[in-house]
Amino acid sequence: MALTLAIDSASEACSVALIDGGQLVAGTIRQLGRGHAEALVPMIAALPGKGRADRILIGLGPGSFTGTRIGLAAARALGLAWGVPVLGFPSLALVAAQARAAAGAQAVLVAMTGGHGEWFVEPFDAAGHSAGPLAALRPEVAAADPTALVAGSQAEALVARRGHGEALALWPDARMAGLLGEEHCTAALAPIYGRPPDARLPGGLPAPAPA
Repeated sequence: MALTLAIDSASEACSVALIDGGQLVAGTIRQLGRGHAEALVPMIAALPGKGRADRILIGLGPGSFTGTRIGLAAARALGLAWGVPVLGFPSLALVAAQARAAAGAQAVLVAMTGGHGEWFVEPFDAAGHSAGPLAALRPEVAAADPTALVAGSQAEALVARRGHGEALALWPDARMAGLLGEEHCTAALAPIYGRPPDARLPGGLPAPAPA
């Protein structure tokens, strides 16, 4: 297995890690809220060998538009400088993998902070495969899902709202990227936005998401 630099800055958390053969070499996660642009490169530089690796994995979101694009830009720049491949993964799939590692192989609903009071929600089966579409939902709609195990930054709020289930407060953590199967990795480095952009074209049409 190649030495891998894993990065995720799509959520309130920012995390980086070096992973060798699926095993964590070194890594860190910081709850930033804002300031990913200032924090990410120094976090990578603090890793052994300044983070240099044989390949790079980057979380594609959904989450913060800005955080997602900062991470993707950094990964692309390092991949070009080092001459190594860059692959992306869905950040919610990583949260689902973290939940299975903590609670055992079972279905899990991932609920993460979205925009405009909505939550990004996606169900995963016990094998870690997506079991339904990613959606940006109002909390009262998301809480109608009956999946017993809920993971993510809004897991506790969702379980409290509906009054039953188990909540795991988790954020995408690059140190756990070794849990992801290769089927979650893609060379198509398009951000996963999860909802349409806020900007509108003349006539009220939504503006295309930036490439």
